[in-house]
Amino acid sequence: MRFMVIIKADANSEAGVMPDEKLLTEMGKFNEELVKAGVMLAGEGLHPSSKGARVRFSGSKRTVIDGPFSETKELIAGFWLWELRSMQEAIEWLKRCPCPMIGESEVEIRQVFEASDFGEAFTPELQEQEAKLRAQIEAQH
Repeated sequence: MRFMVIIKADANSEAGVMPDEKLLTEMGKFNEELVKAGVMLAGEGLHPSSKGARVRFSGSKRTVIDGPFSETKELIAGFWLWELRSMQEAIEWLKRCPCPMIGESEVEIRQVFEASDFGEAFTPELQEQEAKLRAQIEAQH
């Protein structure tokens, strides 16, 4: 199972406050543990929403909304993509993580959909198309 581990933004991350050397060192050690255990597939921090944009979809209409976005509790400051056997295992790993923000922080774990989760709607043709796309992505990197 794959899990997206979502680090919630706070006022500091939205203001562009960068982590100090101590936190970067602690996170580096934690990431190293994740990699050595074969858990971590990807992980990155994100710039503040002031440097981002959203695209709102309404039928065929597209509206671009430039950041910043006001509700920091709903924003993402970073993420990991982990591969584990269960949600409980992901929780146990996350409990070992240094606090990713100054003061309090909240991190969300969400399971990533796998092909089998889509049932019959994910036809053999669609599965083949996805496999080709994944192979192309892998070849590009």
